This record gives sequence, C-alpha cells and structure tokens, in this order.
Amino acid sequence: MCYKYLYENWLSDDYFDVKTKEELINIKDDEKEIEDRFYKDLEFGTGGLRGIIGAGTNRVNIYTISKATQGLADYILDQKEYTKEKGVAIGYDSRFMSQEFAEITALVLNGNGIKTYLFDELRPTPMASFAIRELGCIAGVVITASHNPPEYNGYKIYGEDGGQVPFPKDTEIIAYVNNVKDFKTIKKLDKDEAIKEGLFNIIGKEIDERYDENVLKQLLNKEVIEKASDLKIVYTPIHGTGNKPVRRILEKAGFKNVNIVKEQELPDCNFSTVSYPNPEDPNAFKLALKLADEIDADIIVGTDPDADRVGTVVKNNNGEYVILSGNMIGVLLTEYILSQKQQEGTLSKKGAIISTVVSSNMTEKIAKNYNIDYFNVLTGFKFIGEKIKQFEQTNCNEYIFGFEESYGCLAGTYARDKDAVVATMLICELAAFYKTKGMTLYEGLQEVYKKYGYFKEDIKSITLKGIDGLKDMDKIMTYLRTSSPSNVNCAEVIEIRDYKLGEIKNLVDNSVLNTNLPKSNVLYFTLSDKSWFCVRPSGTEPKIKIYFGVEEDSNDAADNKLKSLINDVMNIIDKILK
Repeated sequence: MCYKYLYENWLSDDYFDVKTKEELINIKDDEKEIEDRFYKDLEFGTGGLRGIIGAGTNRVNIYTISKATQGLADYILDQKEYTKEKGVAIGYDSRFMSQEFAEITALVLNGNGIKTYLFDELRPTPMASFAIRELGCIAGVVITASHNPPEYNGYKIYGEDGGQVPFPKDTEIIAYVNNVKDFKTIKKLDKDEAIKEGLFNIIGKEIDERYDENVLKQLLNKEVIEKASDLKIVYTPIHGTGNKPVRRILEKAGFKNVNIVKEQELPDCNFSTVSYPNPEDPNAFKLALKLADEIDADIIVGTDPDADRVGTVVKNNNGEYVILSGNMIGVLLTEYILSQKQQEGTLSKKGAIISTVVSSNMTEKIAKNYNIDYFNVLTGFKFIGEKIKQFEQTNCNEYIFGFEESYGCLAGTYARDKDAVVATMLICELAAFYKTKGMTLYEGLQEVYKKYGYFKEDIKSITLKGIDGLKDMDKIMTYLRTSSPSNVNCAEVIEIRDYKLGEIKNLVDNSVLNTNLPKSNVLYFTLSDKSWFCVRPSGTEPKIKIYFGVEEDSNDAADNKLKSLINDVMNIIDKILK
C-alpha cells in the first residue's frame, strides 16, 4: 500500500487520536519523513520489534504496540498448550512511554481474555524472563530498546521457557501480527474492568525476592568477598533499571564498599548525562571515571537501560582505567567459573559453555582445557536460551555459562536472557578474587592471555538509515557473496561461512558442510593466519556490523595484526559503497 495513502488515512480516520494527528500534520511538508514513517511496518529482528517513537506504521507508538500485541494474543489463543490458568508477564524499562506501552500491552491481552502480570515499576529485562518461568506463564513481553538512543523503544516477546522467541516461532508470530490488517479489530479491555475480572495483575516484591535468591546461588567463592572487604566498586545504572536490583544484590552478596554515580542513579528517559546509554561506549563512563579517580576505585561497572548488558572498567599496569571489551569480560568469567567449579569438584562432566559466532575464539579453547563441551550459536541471546532449553529436554548437557561479545552473559538457568545483575555480581567477585592475590582484574586478564594465547577482537559499525541504507546493506552483502576476497591482510581466505545459505565452504579442498544453524544473513571469513572477520546487518539497529578477531603469541603482535586487519577490511567495504 502506498505510504502517502497510509499517511492520509491516519490523518482522516477518527480511530487515531488528536496528538498523533498533530504530530503528522507537523511533517506534512517533509515528503522523505512521511515516506520513512509509512513505507513499511516495523519488523522483528534478533531482538524483536524496535524503532523510533512516533506516529506511523514504521514507528513505535500505541497503535503499532497494540497491533503487535493483538497478533501475539491471536497466536497464543491458537496454541494447544494454552490454558486459562496461564498468563503473560510484562516488564518495562525507563524509556519514553515504556510504562504506557506496557499497560496497553496488558489491556489488549486482557481484551482477548488473557491474564497478565505487570510489574509495579520498571525492572531489568532478565527479571521479566525470570517472572515468566516463576509464574508459569505462556509468554512474556518486555518494553525496551535496550541500549539504543533515547528516541527509540521496542517490544520483545518471550516464550514460556523465559527465552526470546526463536525461529520458527518468531516468524509464526510475525505472520499473526501481519494478519492484523485493521487497527479497529484490536480488542482492548478497560483497565477497571480488567482488574475486576482478575485479568490485570500487578507483581513486584515477591518476584524480586525469589529472583534475588536465584541470582545469589550463582556466587562461587564467598570467602574472597569477605577477604577483599576493602574492594572499592563504582556502579552506574546509566539512568536505567539496574539501580535497585544491582545494589540490592551486591549488598546481599557481601560487598560493603559500593559507590553510586549519583548523577546517573535515577531513571531518566532522556539519558541526559550521556549521548548514548551504552556501556560499550567509553563516554558513558565519564562520570563514573571521575568518581573512581576521587576514591581510587578498584573497579567500575555500568549497566545499560534494561540491565541486560554490563560494562567494566579496571586499572591497567600503568594505573590507568581501561574499558574491558565484552569478549574480555566473557573469557574472564568463563575461566573463573570453570576453575572454581573444578576446584570445588562441582564441574559436571556434561557441562557446556555457549557463545556466538562473532565472539572470541578463546572461549572454545578454555572449554577444551576443562574437558567440557562448547557450542557456537548465531548472534542473539535467544539462541543461547534455545540451547539451554534443548539441554533440559534431551539431558545431553548441563548449561554452565554463556555470553555474547555485546556485553551480555548469563550464569545459571533461572532466566533465559542475558542478565547484567548476575554479571555485575560475578565480575565484582572476580575482582575480589584477584585482589586477594594482590592482583588487579587487568592483571588477571593478562594471566588468561598467557595461558591460552593473545586473542583480540574488535567491531566496527556503519550506520545506514532509511530506504537508501537498506539498499547499501544489501549491496555490501551481495558483493561479498558474489565477489568474495581471496586474500585479506596478506593472508589467504581459507573458509567462508554463509549462514544465509547454511553452508561452510572450505576453499582449500572445496568441501562444503552444513552450518547446522538457523538461516541468517551473516558472512564469516576465516583466514590462513587464524584471523577472521564477519559481516552482519544488525537485527535491532539500522547498522551493518563488521566483527574482527586475531590470535597471536604476544599482546603487541595481536594488537598490530588486529589494527591491520580492520584497515584492510574497512577499505574493502568503502570500495563497495562507492
């Protein structure tokens, strides 16, 4: 349907409210903006529905949220396993309209006769995942745009196992959402009526307490926390949902010297102290670094708006604060968790570590050292959650730990999404562990490098917005598929994994294997010198991401090789876009 027709329809139809129409009238002379708002419907990616808040079919608003919810309701009601005793848990973060979107989600589900459990205030995404499992729900919804800029919001759907909905159920739900052709067919109950009928329920403290109990079970060595009682921690929730649960967990775990960045303590939908509320961004830690300098902190931790990702800053050998990458955090925790379990005699022979195709190759090496299984999955924590579910169904493995390079990890199976609360607790425990040995966390990382090799990784992102951006993304991926480089950074390309085709092609012997993973528009190139790079359009942002990894015998050699690899690959990408 023509975008201009849809624009005019939203302006003329009495179904749409006055505020929405006023917003659309203000762009009546901006043809490109009108087109961008109406040329398509919002689509689900690896993280669900996500976009800019505003009026239009390609925006996040009360109507697109309602449409997504009606589609979800239709899907739920068609499932054989659905019973009226089951409901849907709903969480939300600190963003613009998150609470309003969460309540609308509940009332649309209620309008379809589906019971809902809405948190009494903002909560981390992993707490909603936990609530689904704890309450025996059929599904869950979290209103969040994670670490995106302030103008974004989103809608994540979870299955009854507490994990984000994987393939093929995600595509099935999308089909149900797309079948909602007319907004006027959306069913919605009045809040008072929904409460009266027992469909609209508020949850809070009781779920918090049970969640805390499960997180605290993931502690590995309480003695090191007691011995390193002088460990100085600086924590920032970056205006998000982590403030209360992270501080509560750290206190219960026994950390006595936790210092909060006051300017970033309270929820703020503008994220006014940062340009980008992402713990991957060094600028997000400016205020935390100032406080750390003042008190000579041992470690800084910061969680993103929905508290599923955590960033860490530690002192290097020169006494300077440096940010650890998601891969560094992941391999440090992997080594620590496995070593502690082995020492205590609790490391299961069926134990398993899970990471993603774009994360550090060191993880597999660590798993092999402890004689446990390692599994590689596609980007998106839902694939890690899906693997956990598979382990439970087949009893073939026991999940120990999983992480993504994008600063997300999970220890334990109480939730099925990455959890910055448990990650913060374990990172602080790890810092305490090294402090009892007279070492910093950075020195601990160097010990891990010496043990397994110097694996270094990086990522570059190219923002490509709008229709032209989608064309450029397609141009890059098409070129690399049809005209793949044979040499990169003076090394031969020896293997290409095309996850869209589901093929792993060995260029040395021309053999072809199946990836045995769901189809995804991702290309992974392995080089003869153990380097690799991967190109992947983001499923949640208007970006194409290029991942890089190298392995060397020394820190300097790894850094130099990584820098050279990045320059060579980015030159190839630049030439494609010209």
